[in-house]
Amino acid sequence: MNTFVRRPTGVLGLGARVSAASLLSGTVSVIMVVYRTGPALYESIRRVLADPMTDEFVVVDNGSSPEEARWLDAAAAADRRMKLLRGQGNVGFARGANMGALASSGRVLVFLNPDAFLEDGCLQSLTEALALAPSPRMVGARVLNADGSEQRGARRGELTPVTTFLSLTRLSRVGLFRRFEVHQEHAPTPCGRERVATISGACFAMTREDFSAMGGFDESYFLHVEDVDLCWRVRQSGGAVLFDPRARVTHLGSTSLKAPVLVEYWKGVGLARYFRKRANNTRRRILAICMTPLIVGVSVLRPLLRGQVLRRKPRSA
Repeated sequence: MNTFVRRPTGVLGLGARVSAASLLSGTVSVIMVVYRTGPALYESIRRVLADPMTDEFVVVDNGSSPEEARWLDAAAAADRRMKLLRGQGNVGFARGANMGALASSGRVLVFLNPDAFLEDGCLQSLTEALALAPSPRMVGARVLNADGSEQRGARRGELTPVTTFLSLTRLSRVGLFRRFEVHQEHAPTPCGRERVATISGACFAMTREDFSAMGGFDESYFLHVEDVDLCWRVRQSGGAVLFDPRARVTHLGSTSLKAPVLVEYWKGVGLARYFRKRANNTRRRILAICMTPLIVGVSVLRPLLRGQVLRRKPRSA
């Protein structure tokens, strides 16, 4: 079976609701979807396997290069905790992650990007946070850049067509538009876990029970925004989305060998779909439809404009 479908609570190995004590003593499954990641993949996998909290590691290979595939085979052969899923082709992140969840057995599911590096204590802190939060719940890590600064997108407010357009165009950094900024990476780091509207899909955790109850990721998203959608559905169900500053992960980002324009295109398409999906009245549906070409267009233009700037630098030197 290749897709993770909505099922009644408990069908993935859990019966009654788990207690905090049993959750903390339960198994942790790390799930990673890979597709031509590049050299960062090796360090990411090394850190997962080095973490004492990793009981199981499911890698969904959507299409690695021959060199990466050979390395993955060797890593799986050397560590029995690692399980490789192959043969499905490039089915996208959402479907691949659902396949990984279905193939896993842990009580705690941690979804990790292949260009993200677990820091000490990350899995432990995520698991502890899950044990304390009301159900359904998901806990996101504090995602860091390589220089140690907090990465944009690790904790965000509510994404709407307007706030997203202003953020993509960077207008939210100017004058009166600042009040529409949803990204909170420059806000003071909280002392403890706090509720937010949206966390980053680069590294987050859910219980198997909650992930099953929410129906997993919406597979209509191919790449990007499926994490935003899941956060929204958790909140709509009366659950908690938490940001855990103690769970740290370094995320390189932009390591995929996939063309940046294509990656941004899928992000724009995903955002447009998300806004249409969550529109609960006529006005919001009309706004979502009208904003679709703008959001997709700006998303695609961003890497092109960055490329033009880079090409101009040598001439101005």
